[in-house]
Order: sequence, then C-alpha cells, then structure tokens
Amino acid sequence: MSIATESRSRSFGRLRSGPPRSRPRGRRRNADDYASIWIHLIALGVIAVALLPIVWMIIASISPPTELLARPLRWIPRDPDFSRYKDVFTGAADSPAGAFRRAMLNSLIVAAGTVTLSLVVGILGGYAFARLRFAGRRVTLLVFLSTYMLPPISLVIPLYLILVRLQLLDSVIGLIVVYSSFCTPFVLWTLSGYFAGIPVDLEEAARLDGCSRLGVLWRIILPLSKPGIFSAILFATLLCWDEFLYALIFTNSAHAKTIPVAIADFSAKFSTDFGLVCVGGLLAAIPPVVVALAFQRFVVSGLMAGAVKG
Repeated sequence: MSIATESRSRSFGRLRSGPPRSRPRGRRRNADDYASIWIHLIALGVIAVALLPIVWMIIASISPPTELLARPLRWIPRDPDFSRYKDVFTGAADSPAGAFRRAMLNSLIVAAGTVTLSLVVGILGGYAFARLRFAGRRVTLLVFLSTYMLPPISLVIPLYLILVRLQLLDSVIGLIVVYSSFCTPFVLWTLSGYFAGIPVDLEEAARLDGCSRLGVLWRIILPLSKPGIFSAILFATLLCWDEFLYALIFTNSAHAKTIPVAIADFSAKFSTDFGLVCVGGLLAAIPPVVVALAFQRFVVSGLMAGAVKG
C-alpha cells in the first residue's frame, strides 16, 4: 500500500506542476545575433578592401600631379582636374591618350572575335564530348584542358614563330588566334560538363520526331544551356580583356595594341602620369563590369554544373 500511495502522490505532484518547462533560449539567440553582427562586419571589411583601390583610382584620376605626390596624402583634391578625360576622348591620334582610344577598339574586336571563335568550337566540341562515345574521349578532353594549364611564358616562342610564318604578327587577327588557343579549352571544358547534365531523353524524343543531331543541338540543347553559355562568355571575355604578356610581345604598332599595353605606354622614360594611368584603368574596367552585370545571374549555375558534371 505504501508503494501505491507513493506513486499516486508523485503523479499528483506532476499534474500540479504542469508540463515540463523548456530551457530558456535567450543565450542561444544572443550568440546567433552576435554571429550575424560579426559576419556583416567582416563582409563590410572585405567590401571596403576591394573597393578602396577603385576609390583611390577615381580620386587620382582627377587630382593634379602635385597633389598626388604631396605629403601627407590628400584624399580629396582641392582643385579637381578633368583634363585627362578630355585628352583621352579628344587628344591627338599620335599621343598616348589618343592611342588609348584605338586600343579600346582593338580590345573590343579581339574579345568579340576570340569569344565567338571559342564559343563555336566549344559548343560543337563540348556536345561531341558529352554525347558521343569514342575511344580516348576522356583523355582527349584532359589534353585540351592541360593546354590551358601551361604557363603563358612557356608558349611565347612557339606562338611567335607560328605568327611569323602565318604573317599575323602585329595584327588583331593574330591576337585572336593566340587568345583562342587558351580560351577554347576553358569554354570546351565548361560546356561539355553542362551538356552532360542535360537529360538524354529530351534528345531522344526530338530524334524520334525527325530532328537531326544538329537540329537537336540548336533547338533543344542550346536553349537549355544558357547559364553555361553565358558564364563561358563572361570568363572568356575577362581572359581576353586583361591579357598583357602576349599583347605586349606580339604587337608593336598602335593599330594592334590592346588596352593593357596602351596603359603601360602611359609610363614615360623619366616620368609617369599616374592620373592618366588611373583614367585608363577606370575606362578599361567599364566593359567587363557591364558584361558581368548582364550575365551575373547565369554564372553560378553555369560554373556549378560545369564543375560537378563531366
């Protein structure tokens, strides 16, 4: 009886005390809040470090030479000078500022030609590597990718001799050929991985309806591969736009020089106009930024598919 009475008293005590109380979460919430604050502070610090050089380029581009060399450093120029921008757009053609305009046009032509050529080869080759089964398919794709991994300086002499034989030295077409040699493997690898992630059933259904293989590629594969294609266009454009070594070695005259070489020409033998260099850098950054903003929503999905598949 004593055992039964004791169990009843325990049950009655539990009923009076109600359901078990949950542990307070105030400490955990505070820890989460602090973590979120630290993450935002770190992100702001990274953004500040990334944007500080650009801010300084803007300030230097409108600062007189005396203020750029003044000590202590002046972040806000007293007398802003916009004459450098005027020289770039209206200067004589034989001046370094006038040659920069021609270099901008050359860079646009080289980037457009290289991306177009690399994209055509990358789409056709990537589809072949993704769908066709032949001996050495994987090894051949790795060989193409390995050419992209070679140091650029090791290819200077062979490429120079090839351009001399083809009479393409110091020409825009020669730069397009050279840039395509290292942009095409990247585009080929990216698109082959993306094409491999598209279901084969869609192609088989189109083939049953009488569509050819090229028709399937044009009507089915390419519309579904926009993220991969746009990410390949973006990174191929950046590779061509920022390349300096080949453009410096394979070009001599103003009618073939690209933007990086034209900015390097702003440095004279005994003096350098750092403000003019900053103007050239700011103007050269506009086209890549426009391309990146236009294709940014396709970049992540395209790279993830190209990296996981294939």
